[in-house]
Formats: sequence, structure tokens, C-alpha cells
Amino acid sequence: ERAMRSVAVGRKNWLFIGSLDGGKRAAVWCSLIASCKQRDVNPLLYLTDMLNRFCTGTPADLDSLLPDQWALAK
Repeated sequence: ERAMRSVAVGRKNWLFIGSLDGGKRAAVWCSLIASCKQRDVNPLLYLTDMLNRFCTGTPADLDSLLPDQWALAK
């Protein structure tokens, strides 16, 4: 419930997210950020590193970029 509080608080801000696909993408981002917070991973550092790895090439193992695996590697 605590992780979903930010979604409930921001509901009016996200009322016009654009489309159904936009809502799905927003849900993925919210899920990644909530996973980072749950595992005591700084979301900004995690997302910056993950996006840089995506931009520089295709990672061989996508599971290694999940927040829990990423924290273990750091």
C-alpha cells in the first residue's frame, strides 16, 4: 500500500497521460522506481546507468539490469 500511495496522490496529474499505451509505459516506470525504493537502490542512479547501457548497445542479459541484480553488481 505504501508503494502505491504516490500513484494515488498523483492521480490527477496523470489523468490525461495521452493514451492506453502511455498509461502502460507509465506503469512500467512506476514499477521500476517502486522496486528500486523497496531494495534501497537510488532510482536516479539506477535509471541513469540502465538507460546508458541501453543506448550504448544491447545488453546480453536483460535480467542483470533489474534493480535487485543491479544492486548486487554494484
